Amino acid sequence: MAGRFALRAAAGAAVLAVAVVVPAVPAAAQDAAGAPGGAAGQRGPARLAVQAGPGAVTRHWVTGWAASSTTAAKDASGCPAFSGLHDQTVRTVTTVSAGGNEVRIDVTNRFGTAPLHVGRATVAVRGATADAVPGTMRRLTFHGHGAVTVPAGASLRSDPVRLAVPALQQLAVSVYLPDATGPVTQHPWGRQGAYLASGDRAGDPAATGYQVLSCSMFTDRVEVRATGRVTGTVVTLGDSITDGTTSVRGTIFSWPDELAQRLSGRAGRTLSVANAGISGNEVLVDRVPVQYGESALHRLDRDVFGVTGVRTMILLEGINDIGADSASAAELIAADRRIIAAAHARGIRVVGATLTPFVGSNAKFGGDYGTAYGDAQRRALNDWIRTGGAFDAVVDFDRVVADPADPSRMLPAYDSGDHLHPGVAGYQAMGDAVDLSLLT
Repeated sequence: MAGRFALRAAAGAAVLAVAVVVPAVPAAAQDAAGAPGGAAGQRGPARLAVQAGPGAVTRHWVTGWAASSTTAAKDASGCPAFSGLHDQTVRTVTTVSAGGNEVRIDVTNRFGTAPLHVGRATVAVRGATADAVPGTMRRLTFHGHGAVTVPAGASLRSDPVRLAVPALQQLAVSVYLPDATGPVTQHPWGRQGAYLASGDRAGDPAATGYQVLSCSMFTDRVEVRATGRVTGTVVTLGDSITDGTTSVRGTIFSWPDELAQRLSGRAGRTLSVANAGISGNEVLVDRVPVQYGESALHRLDRDVFGVTGVRTMILLEGINDIGADSASAAELIAADRRIIAAAHARGIRVVGATLTPFVGSNAKFGGDYGTAYGDAQRRALNDWIRTGGAFDAVVDFDRVVADPADPSRMLPAYDSGDHLHPGVAGYQAMGDAVDLSLLT
């Protein structure tokens, strides 16, 4: 399976030549290299400074928002990702975790089966629902072209546009698809909001005619040219508990959202946050159905190492491997060691997060979710995360949300009710538990 995915990525790169989004140099490597190409074999956006006189503010690119991409095996309710679009506009809501004076957008056709013709794309400050704030809309170009074709298996990064945005600002990214797309790249069960309208509405700030989508499509990354106070990006790699399942749709509430709010309010040096959670995702295998995404091992290059400015990764994953596929703690420890080694080779710190309690979840999710075997594997993995010394630091989410009276279960106040996913209070407690000094 790993070879198949590597071949597909290589094919996309060959087709696009200069236009493909190549992996960015991690911020730590940028510091060491000092300029593009400073480290052997590295390509991509490097740290850019505004040339000005004394007292000028240095700015560089970081990832302000991300939504890890998957494909679809069938249309879900409110999401036509499998059947595709034709003469329609998708407007995706994104919340940038860092502020800046310029933005650029990645439009993705990573899992598309045919070239994707983009007739027009824009970015604006979001108003209410699908509205854009008048006067803030900017037309996006790609190597100077407003209409572009994105080859199957590839992504395109827009040219930068000037748009002053504070940290935690919501943006509306609109993409018009004039031709039949076939199956498209999506992020299932998008929490922040996405909308669909007939015709070319990308340049229209009004919300009239837009319908609510249950997924996001085509937009998978927003980058911000931030001030020097924002030194890089922390990527949160995980599953539905990182993606924010059970949180209220349209709110900014997952534990990475809470972390982003804390980092944005921090004095001095700080980081942006890129959420690389996919609901149903696993560490070891590409889980079926396909909307659960490539495994963490298979998507590291794209969803972590390819993130502009990445300095630190927080790894919270493995509960679905145990619950859905009866994976052992030993298998997950071996995989985590591979992830850590690959990150360290690129100068990226890795913070290990313990798996949260899930006893009581078996009635809804089946398999080994919440079974005696499943909980034994979870506890063994957590013991290794805490004491094994493999991670650069540890955040103990297990102890944060566990019921002190029965640590194999989630505290009722933090439980969404399905005994697997935290509710809003649980996500907030998790985001508040991260020691910010561990990240920078």
